[in-house]
Amino acid sequence: MHSSNHIVKFADDTTVVGLISKNDESAYREEVQRLTAWCKANNLSLNVDKTKEMVVDFRRAQSDHSPLCIDRSPVEIIKSTKFLGVHLGENFTWSLNTTSITKKAQQYPYFLRRLRKAHLPSTPILTMFYRGTIESVLSSCITPWFWNCPDSDRKTLQRIERTAEKIIGVSLPSITDMYTTRCIRKANSIVDDPTHPSHTLFTLLPSGKRYRSIRALTTRLCNSFFPQAIRLLNTQT
Repeated sequence: MHSSNHIVKFADDTTVVGLISKNDESAYREEVQRLTAWCKANNLSLNVDKTKEMVVDFRRAQSDHSPLCIDRSPVEIIKSTKFLGVHLGENFTWSLNTTSITKKAQQYPYFLRRLRKAHLPSTPILTMFYRGTIESVLSSCITPWFWNCPDSDRKTLQRIERTAEKIIGVSLPSITDMYTTRCIRKANSIVDDPTHPSHTLFTLLPSGKRYRSIRALTTRLCNSFFPQAIRLLNTQT
């Protein structure tokens, strides 16, 4: 496999991620062809109709991208997709993902009110229901998308949490606190696992107390998981 490509396998879904530099797509297309050949050699059949391609291009001068062809059939180019429960868009604004989370989370306050009317105790019953339904939805894969989504989307999600807080009648962690807790937990698990692909990104300074910051030239990278995780770990020292 070429160093610029990465294959993600989950159950019966396979995703090929390719980094294209200087408009050279040869390594990426060869990777797809090798995967197609491997499937044929191992009696596996690729469903071209269900195979999709998404192009993420942040260049100012964007060029047309020729679609892939598998068994002489072109692969459809899409603007968004759902990957392991997370909605990804070609511009990575995350609005599509937060909209989906909002719609799903807004279904549960009704049931929370019904439980409240049944005079169930706020703790632990109502709090447990909240954490198993609303909180689990709001915090789903929160570490990669939360800080890069628009402020308006974060406020919308926070309103759902505040609505649940009023119904239950107890203080609940804000969505920012959820993000911070899960971000630190994930970062610590990577630091403690030398075999993790991203373990080398967490490098201690000569003092041995703080981690070396990741240089970010764009706001998108600055607000992504790894720079934010390092900042949070450094604030704990």
